[in-house]
Amino acid sequence: MSADTSTSTVPHSNCTKDMLTGKTVQFSGQSLEQATASLSVSSKKKGKSEIDPALWGRPGHLTDPEADTYLRFRDIVEMRGGAFRDTIYCFGIEEGEVYALCRWLRARKFVFDDVMKMVEEATKCELAPKKAGFYADPAAALGCPEAVYNAQYPQVYSGIAKNGSPVFFSKIGVLNIDAVECITTVSNIVKYHWYVMMHDYANRLREHKKEDPTFNKFECVCVLDLAGLTVGQLNSRTMAITKEQSAIDSLCFPETLNKMFIVNSPRFFSASWSVIKGWLDARTANKVEVISSRKAWEKSLLEYIAPDQLPADYGGSGPITQETMEKQGFTGKLKRLKTEVLYLRTTGSVTYDIYPGEELEVAVHTRSIIGAKFTLSNSSGTTWANDVVVKHNSEDAEIMPTNVTLTKTNIKGPATVEVKAKSLGGRFSGSTNYLVIFSVKNP
Repeated sequence: MSADTSTSTVPHSNCTKDMLTGKTVQFSGQSLEQATASLSVSSKKKGKSEIDPALWGRPGHLTDPEADTYLRFRDIVEMRGGAFRDTIYCFGIEEGEVYALCRWLRARKFVFDDVMKMVEEATKCELAPKKAGFYADPAAALGCPEAVYNAQYPQVYSGIAKNGSPVFFSKIGVLNIDAVECITTVSNIVKYHWYVMMHDYANRLREHKKEDPTFNKFECVCVLDLAGLTVGQLNSRTMAITKEQSAIDSLCFPETLNKMFIVNSPRFFSASWSVIKGWLDARTANKVEVISSRKAWEKSLLEYIAPDQLPADYGGSGPITQETMEKQGFTGKLKRLKTEVLYLRTTGSVTYDIYPGEELEVAVHTRSIIGAKFTLSNSSGTTWANDVVVKHNSEDAEIMPTNVTLTKTNIKGPATVEVKAKSLGGRFSGSTNYLVIFSVKNP
């Protein structure tokens, strides 16, 4: 989000408690307080326990006490303005006053002091990212090309749900944490997450609002794909990434999940979810649906997402998620990408083919302080790189990994190239990881 968007003036709305609780009221010649006092509120006849959990805390469905809290909060937001107000309108003024404020109020169950504390903490949390423009360049944020990161942790927005919400796909089951650690740091992933939320996601919301002025639920539908997930993947290294992202979303982007489908869930996860669900309040539990059977989750997804908006690999007729990621992440002349982790104890190798009219760049990324020598050649005796040392110089996880480009100039196709590696350590020095990246480009 640009600075001028985040600080734009939000038109003040004269909304009464009746507007917030379900009655549309027009008034003139009266102060807001007079109008509010003179109108009956329908929620007096309907307790909170009778309200559909999906509607609780939303405009038009507030109880009297909730409406009072809303009006109090609105006045504080207008009075304080500045960074405090910018935090509330994190997605821009297009969301609208009532919907933006109710998001934050729902997050803390309309407890005024808790809401105020949350906004103040969120304002502090986003101070540094805001100064950095919320990291508008994803490659600079990550410290590596976005396409390379997405190849290790496929995540992409693709399509619009029937309710207008963008649809987000996250394939955590194929997250390769060994490869991720070879190309970036947790702090850089956090920067990238700010970019995703404040640029990619926020722009999608605003663009859809232009197309459909009635769209007001600035939320997303999330498809969390657990295909390939193992118990071993749920380690501290993997969880460090999801924990940081979740903490930011929970504090700075509250109530932005409209619905989550967890698909291809392994048996161990489904069993755990049946227990966890019982600990959640009805509103949160109703947002999450865990489905293992492809036939069942395709049917559920198509109830929420039109076929042309749902990727073909998830049962629709839209572009497959891999194509969408490549379209969004492949910049410049990049045509194709292959990455492979070499788990190197002594020696190892990997080969790749390129075709006529293509050019190839080969790079190696690592955190190994043992290091290795790399040779790039083909079976015809051509050598493009010989005994190039690739070695990291720090054990600090927040220091960017080392990367070396093996090709001084791009290799022209057709060609079958082979990357050979030989560890600089002894037989008992242990296995270390190297991510080999083949970037195929158009001339």
